[in-house]
Amino acid sequence: MSKLTDVPKRILIGRALSSDKLGETLLPKRIALPVFASDPLSSVAYAPGEVLLVLSVAGLSAYHFSPWIALAVVVLMFTVVASYRQNVHAYPSGGGDYEVATTNLGPKAGLTVASALLVDYVLTVAVSISSGIENLGSAVPFVVEHKVASAVAVIVLLTLMNLRGVKESGGLFAIPTYVFVFGVFVMILWGAWRGLVLGDDMRAPTAGFEIRAEHGGLAGFALVFLLLRAFSSGCAALTGVEAISNGVPAFRKPKSKNAATTLALMGGLAVTMFCGIIFLAMATDVRMAETPATDLLNNGTPVGASYVQDPVISQVAAAVFGDGTFFFILLAAATALVLFLAANTAYNGFPLLGSILAQDRYLPRQLHTRGDRLAFSNGIVVLAGAAALLVWIYGADSTRLIQLYIVGVFVSFTLSQTGMVRHWNRHLKTERDPAKRRHMIRSRAINAFGAFFTGLVLVVVLATKFTHGAWVALLGMVIFYVTMTAIRRHYDAVSEEIAAAEQRPDEYVRPSRVRSLVLVSKLHKPTLRALAYAELMHASELEALTVNVDPAETKALKEEWERRGINVPLKILDSPYREITRPVIEYVKTLRQESPRDAVSVYIPEYVVGHWYEHLLHNQSALRLKGRLLFTPGVMVTSVPYQLQSSEAARKRARRRSEWNAPGSVRRGPVEKARKEPAGKSD
Repeated sequence: MSKLTDVPKRILIGRALSSDKLGETLLPKRIALPVFASDPLSSVAYAPGEVLLVLSVAGLSAYHFSPWIALAVVVLMFTVVASYRQNVHAYPSGGGDYEVATTNLGPKAGLTVASALLVDYVLTVAVSISSGIENLGSAVPFVVEHKVASAVAVIVLLTLMNLRGVKESGGLFAIPTYVFVFGVFVMILWGAWRGLVLGDDMRAPTAGFEIRAEHGGLAGFALVFLLLRAFSSGCAALTGVEAISNGVPAFRKPKSKNAATTLALMGGLAVTMFCGIIFLAMATDVRMAETPATDLLNNGTPVGASYVQDPVISQVAAAVFGDGTFFFILLAAATALVLFLAANTAYNGFPLLGSILAQDRYLPRQLHTRGDRLAFSNGIVVLAGAAALLVWIYGADSTRLIQLYIVGVFVSFTLSQTGMVRHWNRHLKTERDPAKRRHMIRSRAINAFGAFFTGLVLVVVLATKFTHGAWVALLGMVIFYVTMTAIRRHYDAVSEEIAAAEQRPDEYVRPSRVRSLVLVSKLHKPTLRALAYAELMHASELEALTVNVDPAETKALKEEWERRGINVPLKILDSPYREITRPVIEYVKTLRQESPRDAVSVYIPEYVVGHWYEHLLHNQSALRLKGRLLFTPGVMVTSVPYQLQSSEAARKRARRRSEWNAPGSVRRGPVEKARKEPAGKSD
């Protein structure tokens, strides 16, 4: 089985890397930007459309509010970026929001942040992939016709790419991300040149449509609520900003400085692209509707269920470049790719946060270990499974999925910035250097404004999105919180139970004697080997134990035992109901009750076979017995193996595997040579 899995594993994810190669996987800024910022950069492909979709409820007249909503999103983006630049300098260890909240607000706040981020990372993958499928579907109808299958296939592909390691996946993701950024900037500049200088009339494919308002003539509180809901939808552009603060350890040195620079670059690019697309959408008369089949009218007639509503960025590109032109196709392809790859932000954030939580005993320990490629493989697989399940449940519909979105990220934003305020307050009490105090006061002001603003947005998001699906995200947070609390409680209880006391407890006291039992079914070579081994241990008492299931076989066994003159007493247990496991367990418990300070050692002869199907034919009673005896205090179980001839075939296969080199493994070199080589220098 090892051989069968080794070949595809090496082909798919590459050769294994030794631990001393970890420094070689650190990222320069040019790679870190697409790795950690692909989510906020790609969100400009769907965030403007979400704003227009919400405004369309009030009709076309509400579209003139979109620039003001864009301005509010820009202010929020700059506030969050400035706040997180303080985080990466103060907490460069990679704990991010979780570490900040835990250190300054307590474990419960930290666990709340962790729950929010885990939910948000899963949603990031689901939303990004679903949106990418929709963008790709505008050019390839087959993809839209099989949305769920296509989305799951992309998730599997991304999972394999990330299992190869963060540096290799980052190199693969950099090209489409930069092509997307380049394409959007070319579109903005060319659109501005055509509109402002050449005076061309650029019209989107939906420019001639009308919008049927679901709630026309909104005013007062209803209008304010609609604008707040549109603003909360536009805040999807901020998702993934926190991933850089979580991924500081993956940057090259100086880590904090490089992370802060990447944050600033990401904020500037995202804001420019978001505003540019919003303004071009207004200039080209893009029309969007939450239910396009009935609310979009072409010459007064609904477009119908067969109409496929293209994303805003596709419509703007068609207006600026022309439908089917080279730049239109280039941008469409890059948009679909970068939306797929935007999930990489979550693929780097979720496993890293899961590893930290596992180290703190809030998640299973398996999530803390790195895989062959020095990536947190178990966390990557868990994330992929959860995202694929969500895509299947919601039919890969980004409009439905996005309603669940951004609740978690603003919970983490708010608690993290509040924690940073307390961080600066604590340090200001002891700091006496005037220059450092001025820096701390300035940083505290930035974080305080960030906490206030993101907290306000959190209230808006909850108020406007709760009934539209945000309650599902909150439920997911509660489930994560309760599960992690239960896991931590279990680990703490186990640690307390097995902790070695300073004084000599019962565990240190030697048993008064050891009573050994050899289980016997028939008198054959495996039994004789087990008896010989048990005698070698020089126990205080030794006896053979058999269960009387068939009186004739038991009588024959007893006669042969006496005929051979075996000097180990044979104990026969009656079993009127033909059970084997229960009589043995009850006998062992009886021995323990009679002499609680005695240790009971049970020896079980077992066959060693060479084929998987032979396991089904042997050792079943032994497995059941061992499983039951594990729960009996003071009982030690020893398996005494006897190798059948078929096991020789398995031994030969194992020898061939040890001499066989998997694809790529020869590049590792001999083990002895690798041990003599000095460790690679950290970048």
